[in-house]
Parts: sequence; structure tokens; C-alpha cells
Amino acid sequence: MKTMRVATYNIHKGVQGLGPLQRLEVPNLARAVAALDADVVCLQEVRGWHAPSQRRFAHWPRSGQASALAPPGYHVAYHANALTRHGEHGNAVLSRWPIVAQAQHDVSDHGFEQRGLLHVVLAPADTSTASPWPAGAHALHVIVVHLGLIHASRRRQVQALAHYMERAVPPEAALVVAGDFNDWGERLHAPMAELGLHTAVPARVSTFPARWPLLPLDRIYVRGLVVRALWAPHGGQWPRWSDHLPLVAEVAWVP
Repeated sequence: MKTMRVATYNIHKGVQGLGPLQRLEVPNLARAVAALDADVVCLQEVRGWHAPSQRRFAHWPRSGQASALAPPGYHVAYHANALTRHGEHGNAVLSRWPIVAQAQHDVSDHGFEQRGLLHVVLAPADTSTASPWPAGAHALHVIVVHLGLIHASRRRQVQALAHYMERAVPPEAALVVAGDFNDWGERLHAPMAELGLHTAVPARVSTFPARWPLLPLDRIYVRGLVVRALWAPHGGQWPRWSDHLPLVAEVAWVP
């Protein structure tokens, strides 16, 4: 069965270190994203702009981090979730296939956290034998999430996701929901399953903190698809580039 590769990665706003030791990791993150060789990359904590960082780092990407991280030829969608005094950050999708629709849905649960869903619709660029798209599959829906730090908020945000899916995603459509769920207690698998969204079994792949990954904060759920494999890269320079490791899945359409 042909598969496609999906990755999710919280990039920590493209900057690592504290105070005078801060360093811009966007060039390294771009190489890391390319090394994942994923067909679809879901990103969180991506900056469109941030005035202090733009003044500090000479190589800050003028077009925003999402475009700077995209491998050559990839299509890019970005939308801010959080607006602050000095900048913004949000979710992004990098796709090997054309993005034919894009929407943003606010799921902020209280005034201390600004959270949103980025929803894109992808279409196959061709129908060649090398494509993982099966005959008759006209669209793939992808929703990127970054849920709250409080469990009760996360439960309500999953409910908000359910309401959004009901009106924005056709029930027969193939769907990927991926991102940083902040669900260290692994308590969201059941409510996600109630929406028809499942991940690999066993599902526990720890991605945080990157230096000593103990917690499975990052997830890839699917509907109308199946996760054949799920892993996170370790070793090398991965712990330097973000406080999360990326999570990668091999995904196939349900026959």
C-alpha cells in the first residue's frame, strides 16, 4: 500500500537559548524539515513577525518563518493564533501538494491563552503511479492544532474541534489532525476517538523535552486513513533546534 509521510513540529518560535545566548535556529530548522522528507508538515509556534527578534538577528526571514522553512516547491499556509505587543505566532502547513483552501478557527478558551486551528485542503498535483493518492481521492483535509496548558481547556478545545469538523469537513473526507496537544497525561485519545480520529497503536512517542524526551505532547490523528508507523528522530542536533522533537507518521488511505 502506498503511503504518505506527515510530520508535526513545534519549533519554539525559531529561537533557542536565553538572554544574550539566544540564537536564531530557522536556517537549521529549514534543513531539519527538509531532512524529514515529509509530504505534509504541520508546524506550531511559527512567527510571522516579531520586532525585537527582527532587530536582533540579521538573518531573520523577511517573508516570515513558514516560507523560510518550506523546502523548494512546497506550498505554504500560515495564520497567527497569538497577537502580542511585539509580534505574533501561530500554525503553519507546508505541503508537497497544492493548497486549494485555507481557514482559521479561534478556539481560545480563556484570556490568558490565544489558541487556534489552521485548516487546509490539499489536492493532488497529478495522478501518476508514484502518487500515494488513490483513485477517486480528490482532497485531503489537514487541521493543525496547538491546545492549551489546562486539561479542562483542552477538553473544551476538542469539543470546539468537533463542532468545526461537523460544519467544515465532509464526513467522507480523508482528514489529518496534528499538532502540539499538550496532553502529557494522554487523556485525549478517547474524546478524539469519539470523533473518528485515531493514531498508531501503541501511540506513545515522547517528544518533549527534546533533550530528554519523556512526554508525548505531539500527536498525529487521522480519519479515513490509517497510521502505519509513528516515530520521532533522536540524537544529533535535534535537541538544539527546538524544545520539542518532531513527530513523524507514515499514513495510508483506508483500502
